[in-house]
Amino acid sequence: MKLADSHCHLNYEGLEERQDEILRNARETGVVAMLNIATRESEWDAVQATAEREADVWATVGIHPHEADDHPDVDTEKLVSRARHPRIVGIGESGLDYYYDHSDRDRQQKSFRAHLAASRETGLPIVVHTRDAEADTARILREEAGKGALPGVIHCFTASREFAEIAIELGFYISISGIVTFKNAKDLQETAAQLPADRLLIETDSPFLAPVPHRGKKGEPAFVADTCRFLADLRGETAETLAETTRRNFHRLFAKTLA
Repeated sequence: MKLADSHCHLNYEGLEERQDEILRNARETGVVAMLNIATRESEWDAVQATAEREADVWATVGIHPHEADDHPDVDTEKLVSRARHPRIVGIGESGLDYYYDHSDRDRQQKSFRAHLAASRETGLPIVVHTRDAEADTARILREEAGKGALPGVIHCFTASREFAEIAIELGFYISISGIVTFKNAKDLQETAAQLPADRLLIETDSPFLAPVPHRGKKGEPAFVADTCRFLADLRGETAETLAETTRRNFHRLFAKTLA
């Protein structure tokens, strides 16, 4: 299988100090593309450097909603400027997180709109994080999409089937993480089984959310193979077919990876 991990954090603690080993494990498992996601400005140089060094790794530039309060100066202009780098292929992750509320909700929304504007201006996909914020996320996506096409992905999808349909209607892809393998994820499993193949991605969100049979370990990109096999079984297809489909989708969405 040739796999794409559409969302990982190779420069987070637990992976960064083992990065060579982590990348070797991924490649030996068949992972041929990894998207290294930024969540705060202090990470931008590191994720970019990893992408410059590793031919099968690309990076994004963005501010996680948890970090919105601490980054009031990261606006559309700053994102657009940094996204000109050839190894920066996406904007984010950005979005809304009302589960933890680590940042003020108005500040999260303002930051989210700045990222969406950067996506629209650059043509690069936006990587959307949403948790316990479906209504506001859907509203903002609709409003911003009305200003111009917005390519993007709802990462680590755990929302409702209705939200998935809204996102797909707006042109977004849906990325499934290792959560789909968890015993208590029946609703997600039912939704993931029915998602259109041409809008589907898979990810690890490593070092978080290690799938079965790796629960309790630090997640890593190699584990995307386990998520692929589980999801393929849910959908009644071979893992090889799903790996090929999601890899092609990854490069179609993040088209700059083909440059």
